[in-house]
Amino acid sequence: MNAQLLTTLTWLIPAMPIAAFFIIALFAWRSRTLSWIIAWVAIISSLIMSWTVAISVLGRGLHELEEHPEQIASAVHWLPLGDFFQGQWLKMGVAVDPLGAIMLLMVSFATTMIFVYSVGYHNWGHGLGKHKGEPQHDMTEEPLLARFFGYMCLFGGSMLLLVVADNLLLLFVGWELMGFCSYSLIGFWYARNYPEHQEISRIPPREAAKKAFMTTRIADVVMLLGIVFFWWAFGTLDFSEAFTVEKFEQVINLVGFGGLGIMTLLLFTGTVGKSAQWPLHVWLPDAMEGPTPVSAIIHAAAMVSAGIFMLLRIFPLIAVSIEGTPYAGLIIAGIGAFTALMAATIAVAQYDVKGVLAYSTISQLGFMVAAVGLGAYVPATFHLITHAFFKALLFLASGSVIHGMEHGAVHVHDHHHDPQDMRNMGGLRHKMPVTFWTFLIGGLALAGFPFVTAGFWSKDEIFAEAWYQWSHDAKLLALVVFITLAVAALLTAFYTARQISMTFLGKPRTQLAEHAHESSPFMTIPLVLLSLFAVTVGWSGISDRFLGTDGIFYNFFHHYAGAEYYHLMEELYERGLVAHTFETLPWSWVPLIVSLVVALGGLALGWWVYGRRPLETGQPDPMIRTLGPAHGFLNNKWGWDGLYQRLFVAPTTYFSEKIAYELIDQNIIDGILHGIARAFYRTGAAFKRFEEVVISSGVDKIKDGFLSMAKEFRYLQTGKVQEYALISVFIATALAAILLLINSGLISNIF
Repeated sequence: MNAQLLTTLTWLIPAMPIAAFFIIALFAWRSRTLSWIIAWVAIISSLIMSWTVAISVLGRGLHELEEHPEQIASAVHWLPLGDFFQGQWLKMGVAVDPLGAIMLLMVSFATTMIFVYSVGYHNWGHGLGKHKGEPQHDMTEEPLLARFFGYMCLFGGSMLLLVVADNLLLLFVGWELMGFCSYSLIGFWYARNYPEHQEISRIPPREAAKKAFMTTRIADVVMLLGIVFFWWAFGTLDFSEAFTVEKFEQVINLVGFGGLGIMTLLLFTGTVGKSAQWPLHVWLPDAMEGPTPVSAIIHAAAMVSAGIFMLLRIFPLIAVSIEGTPYAGLIIAGIGAFTALMAATIAVAQYDVKGVLAYSTISQLGFMVAAVGLGAYVPATFHLITHAFFKALLFLASGSVIHGMEHGAVHVHDHHHDPQDMRNMGGLRHKMPVTFWTFLIGGLALAGFPFVTAGFWSKDEIFAEAWYQWSHDAKLLALVVFITLAVAALLTAFYTARQISMTFLGKPRTQLAEHAHESSPFMTIPLVLLSLFAVTVGWSGISDRFLGTDGIFYNFFHHYAGAEYYHLMEELYERGLVAHTFETLPWSWVPLIVSLVVALGGLALGWWVYGRRPLETGQPDPMIRTLGPAHGFLNNKWGWDGLYQRLFVAPTTYFSEKIAYELIDQNIIDGILHGIARAFYRTGAAFKRFEEVVISSGVDKIKDGFLSMAKEFRYLQTGKVQEYALISVFIATALAAILLLINSGLISNIF
């Protein structure tokens, strides 16, 4: 295909959904039907263009991709940098390389499926709902459907912009736009409230939106410092210009390996927030308060994937930092492994059908972060892609379950039982067969069911990389990561079996489940299509040396994803700046055996506890007795929310109310201002008294004197000329007499 046409299509990929947002917001917002049609046209157009560009890039051959990873590149001059930079410009552009092409395939398809699903989820065509800003429990059409699709278009366009961005600043623009969209969509049901006593503790969507926005902003500020540091050190924000051997050597001479490690950790902090890693993970479970399509796009196709994608995009920087400063790899891998295990333990004791998946997402993202911390670029990329497909499937399937339960609630007029609580479900396998089978496929992929599902192959790659680094390089961190992730994977399989058993097996435990029914084709068709990818995409990453063979399997994903930085890593390795290249690992049975044991063992244990004898109505969770006090600890999410409330929220609230407002604002600032006001008031009162007594009274007395004299003299003004003449004669005579007396000296003799 013509290079110019491919470049134009690349520019249009994010532009179409973003343009749709403005069209809906400015012109089509009155029509709900027209709004979703515009959104569909925009996202399907982006899907077609994304796949066209991606297939064109990946179809150029492995050798060419390794020699020239950036197959499509285009930039425009944005801001002049001034005379100090010798007339250079800050450029903004798009680029597509193997990593970008693979991401375009996943993001565009998953987002399109979510858009299609959303029309059915919001009950389009079922009569206009009356409750703005809250769910339509009577299963009528969402009145703010146009607003929803407008924000979703901006969300999808922002993620696509982030994927095709050729520099760190444009990536950050898409990054922040997604932060705004997540805030808007998590709080979409802004008027929703919950009773004080709930079966499952939740916060209102508007509070969840603020929590997500503020938590991720903390990380983004630190990330922005990293971007500034990157610009200062590398002299550019363009990835292709910055990531060269020569540039790395210059930067190491300038800031040293320590500075490079600090830069890496500053940027990594952005991922800690965006991809919900400990200690900034607390926002993601509460993000479930948004509509289910929002949960799917946040947890799979866009928001959290962006954090891992950013790490993969700057992977050469991370690889050099890991080799030069061991603490960088220790922090990244340590946070990832701890998050994976911690979130998996919490998911074991949750009852919200979406809440389990939320903590599962946090855990799986921890797998990817830990892999990046070990320098395992390809396994992290592989798990990012497979996870996006099966987690989007699981969230949409859970939304279908909730939808079916709400139909049951409308049928029996029961709005007291929580339709998201798995304890109120059961028996949905027969009520919702399509949802059940697709959920089962997604759940098995999440658990890593061997040889069939995508999750097995991608997790096995991470295990293989960690085991190789321990067995070959005696890297203790790799062994710790290997053991931690293995335990997390065992728990993942267990809580997946628990969720499937509590939701679909046995008999209905409430009337909601008894009268639930299958969702509309708008919702089930995306589930079926995503389930195909949840299985088949994993086959692209089977190891070249699987089961000790050589030449039977071809690891398409490893070679094509690795082509992104293949030659750069070779050159960095030759200069001693990285520990290893993107080599095919020698075969080892240990990772495979561990993958089999944790996946099958966890599923078997979950079925034994929950599936063998499904829960009856009112029967308590068996894990409550098994875990004892630990169950409450896990159900309370390790107490992180309460701890943060005491350590950060409560002191901040106290400071703002008691210190900033009462002491500083009311007493100090207002006291000073009021004191100044009183001083000026008293000064003004004194001047007023002076004006009244001295100026006004004195002037009035002079005025009154003149008026009195004028009054007396007024009697002389009779208007008769004869009298005036007579008086004049008298006056003249008197003056003449006085003059005569003066001249005669008589007056002077008298005095």
